[in-house]
Amino acid sequence: MLKINGERLWASLMAMAEIGATARGGSCRLALSEDDKAGRELFARWSLEAGMSLSVDPIGNLFARRPGSDPDAAPVMMGSHLDTQPEGGRFDGVYGVLAGLEVVRCLNDLQIQTRKPLEVAVWTNEEGARFTPAMFGSAVFTGIMDLETALAVRDADGISVAEALHATGYAGTRPLGGAVDAYFEAHIEQGPILEDNAKIIGVVSGGQAIRWLDVRVEGMAAHAGTTPMPLRKDALYGAAQMILAIETLATDFAPEGLTTVGELGIAKSSRNTIPGLLQFTVDLRHHRDSAIESMDQEVRARLAAIAEQRQLKVTINPHWISPATPFDADCVAAVQQAVDGLGYAQQSIVSGAGHDAIHLARFCPTAMVFIPCVGGLSHNEAEDVLPEDVRQGTDVLLNAVLAHAGQVA
Repeated sequence: MLKINGERLWASLMAMAEIGATARGGSCRLALSEDDKAGRELFARWSLEAGMSLSVDPIGNLFARRPGSDPDAAPVMMGSHLDTQPEGGRFDGVYGVLAGLEVVRCLNDLQIQTRKPLEVAVWTNEEGARFTPAMFGSAVFTGIMDLETALAVRDADGISVAEALHATGYAGTRPLGGAVDAYFEAHIEQGPILEDNAKIIGVVSGGQAIRWLDVRVEGMAAHAGTTPMPLRKDALYGAAQMILAIETLATDFAPEGLTTVGELGIAKSSRNTIPGLLQFTVDLRHHRDSAIESMDQEVRARLAAIAEQRQLKVTINPHWISPATPFDADCVAAVQQAVDGLGYAQQSIVSGAGHDAIHLARFCPTAMVFIPCVGGLSHNEAEDVLPEDVRQGTDVLLNAVLAHAGQVA
């Protein structure tokens, strides 16, 4: 089994981390910002130095290509993203991109030619921190989202995706989509399971179902000092009871069921006014589509009952739905065989987070490789990984990709 140059990969990760570096050791490269552009340009320079050619599609996805011996073969693709959260870590996304580059560099060192071409993809706006929804670069590439819809999205300052693409020079002309033989993505787990189980590699079997709901609670705004408690229609107290019901719902679907209320806003709030209108978000996750459908129905029923009890009006609308996504059996087997051959401690795992690989899995055969992150912490400036885990995860990626792409004797 082959092994990559871990010191070189780590040095590349640290060099990329200097772009958009934050005061507390993290990274801030919002999608299609100047820092994101600088990160892309560094990756592009390294790719050209590795003998790869570059192309960009109309949504700004960047591809670095190493030719194979068969010019007609579809590429085996690797990749992830370089954009981050506003106070993000140094490894989320960037590890998958630079692990793909290190695979190519290693093959160059060993003078190994593959039959199928290799491509490393940098997907646009995976995080969704500047533009929503998240992962729309891969969504447009795979046809899940219309290009014009994505180009019209605006950030909080009113700048459209189309304007940001032109400003950064990433409004490309490569045709969207196209044949992909297989897609492999290396990523930090972003959770504590691998670390807790003392495993180095997560062989990812697929992604769990995700459902986002927008909840609107309407009561009656009134004076805080003159309205008796029994006569109030307090939207916030009602929402508090609803949120507690959403939390307890997770226990009915344990251990896979997860519920989160991540945003809450009170309209025209005032210290001495009873809240009359507010909105909050609900994030539901489960490994099975049937279970997440049941969770959705339970949320609706429980919130409606609370609203009726408190004489409130509740409206629940779907915001985004991502079904459970199994990965390709052959690609997962290639990852498993690489892990077994290398002898690294591993376990099967389901991805709890959304990734570009979830979109790619509906387009071409796909698999992922997870490595632990310290304390399970991600989307945080303190996000960290161990260099040895980085190396071993990329060893797995290298051998799985080489087995799939074919080695020319």
